[in-house]
Amino acid sequence: MSATATTVPKPKPKPKPKPKTAAGEARMRHSGGGPREALRRRRGLLAGGGALAALLVLGAVLLGGGTWPAGLTADISAPLDAANDWVVDNRDSHPLFLYFLLHLSNTATDAVDSVYQVLDALGWLGVVAAAVLVAWRAAGLGRRGLRVALTALGAFAVCGLLGMWDATLLTIALMVVSVAAAALLGTLIGLAAGLSDRVDRALRPVLDTMQVMPAFAYLLPFVLVFGTGTPAALFCTVIYAAPPMARLTALGLRGADPAALEAAVSLGANGRQRLWTARLPLARRQMLLGLNQTIMMALSMVVIAALVGAGGLGEEVYSALATTDVGKAFAAGLPIVLIAVWLDRTTAAAGDAIGTSAPARSWLHGGRAWALVAAAVAAAAAVRTTGWPDAWTYDISAPVNRAQEWITTNLTFTEDWAREFTLWLLNPLRDALLWLPWWSVLLLVAAAARLVGNWLSAVTATAAMAAIGVLGVWTKSLNTLSQVLAALVVTLVLGFLAGVLCARAGRLERWVRPLLDAMQTMPQFVYLIPVVALFGATRTSAIVAAVVYALPAVVRITTQGLRDVDPAAVEASRSLGASSRQQLFGVQLPLARPALQLAVNQGVVLVLAVVVVGGLVGGGALGYDVIKGLSRGEMGLGMTAGIAIVCLGLVLDRVTQRTSRAPR
Repeated sequence: MSATATTVPKPKPKPKPKPKTAAGEARMRHSGGGPREALRRRRGLLAGGGALAALLVLGAVLLGGGTWPAGLTADISAPLDAANDWVVDNRDSHPLFLYFLLHLSNTATDAVDSVYQVLDALGWLGVVAAAVLVAWRAAGLGRRGLRVALTALGAFAVCGLLGMWDATLLTIALMVVSVAAAALLGTLIGLAAGLSDRVDRALRPVLDTMQVMPAFAYLLPFVLVFGTGTPAALFCTVIYAAPPMARLTALGLRGADPAALEAAVSLGANGRQRLWTARLPLARRQMLLGLNQTIMMALSMVVIAALVGAGGLGEEVYSALATTDVGKAFAAGLPIVLIAVWLDRTTAAAGDAIGTSAPARSWLHGGRAWALVAAAVAAAAAVRTTGWPDAWTYDISAPVNRAQEWITTNLTFTEDWAREFTLWLLNPLRDALLWLPWWSVLLLVAAAARLVGNWLSAVTATAAMAAIGVLGVWTKSLNTLSQVLAALVVTLVLGFLAGVLCARAGRLERWVRPLLDAMQTMPQFVYLIPVVALFGATRTSAIVAAVVYALPAVVRITTQGLRDVDPAAVEASRSLGASSRQQLFGVQLPLARPALQLAVNQGVVLVLAVVVVGGLVGGGALGYDVIKGLSRGEMGLGMTAGIAIVCLGLVLDRVTQRTSRAPR
């Protein structure tokens, strides 16, 4: 009997998976999944859009249209005016002022006066020598240090030649005291956040909100407590400038090399020893970067604080803008720009010098160099020079005013453009926002915040927008919002275009970089001077100033985001025959989407800051109410507008800041 041979069928070989391209892998990593994830998101968008449309129809049926209902408003201006009157009446008698706030006020005034007297006693030669030698030593005494020293020499020479020497000394005195206090406060907060996860989580939303708030919003609470003058200007500057120092100190402590910390532990170092011998030395570069940012923000705030009687260069600019004296404003604004460049170059060079070793044969480093600087400054001060000689000054206000008159007479296209921009973009945008029913604005804000972030962002943005309506400034807030949106559109178009060009042409980026550096160091107050000369005191002037102020950040972030795209993805698309345009729109821009979203977020925050300040030059709306409240003592009006500005900033931040969503 023969056994029948049964043939076992061979299993079919599995098809080999198609090789994935680097571009596809990168895009899949970026999108968070494959086709199923994309389909799920598409369905979610469709469902969200349908729900939004249904809510709009339901709201139109139940709530109708129109602006914010008067029955849902609460007048807080009267209680704020009453609080201001109580402070004025009890400032000299109440124990809270006599035994606490008055001491703070006197300490602030005495500190600024003491620094100013020291600078005045040094004489112009001693001050110039101190600025030049400190800049040279901080930059490392090399060739770069010599360039920074020459920058300091030119900055102070121009301040004297323009007749702004005394105002410059007062501004520097305010800067010295405010930066010292802000750096100390920021360092302490950064230490707490860098060493404790719980403190870091608690402080992060507070610091986020503080950095979103425009500078104007900081003035009013301190004016309410301390009145106008040096104390209010100093304390609001300290609070405004402290967050960068706190953030970067915490970042430096948390980013310390684990190997170095492990080595310190293995040597038996306790927590305090590890902090002083390992964490803080390793975080020096980040802390110095935080000091740089604190100095720049303090200078910006000190200039704006002229509105509350801070004096100095800011007061010269403010008084000139109030009378539309462009020449005088330019004469005071140029020293502000030069001081900003000097401070930025000095601190940046000091940060770059960290970690570089001195030459082997060089004895001029460390304490010896600083001792030599102190001796040279003392020798210069011993010459007993007084203020800047009057014979060495030149008044440029008259020539600048004549040039401004010639521009407005012959270059009429600026006024024509401003008129057309207002007629065809700004007014329709404002009217469209005012035409929308109040509840539809809330729904749109909630939908935009949820689309970009999570439910917490949507709730926060909607509550902030509703708070604006409750304050009774709905119309003025939408007017300010229209200016912000118009300026943001122009900023993003120009910024993305310039960023793409800089990312694809390295030589162009090298040419543009010094200009962007200079633009980012200039305080926002200074941008109003040239636009008033070109466009007059209109809403368009505030928008142009906002665009120029926010443009450098958008260009830099866009350029960096495109350059950080995975080179393998770009190379894979090139190998598949994609053209340069296809690579840009199909690979680089989609993969750089997080950086582009960050650029939008930073752009809208910076634009809002200048649009509010633009109330000085015809911007109107909320910014004008803040200025009116500060200048006329109407604290209720000013505080209401200030709170609305904070809420509007919170709304714009939440609808443009991408947040992580809870994983499924």
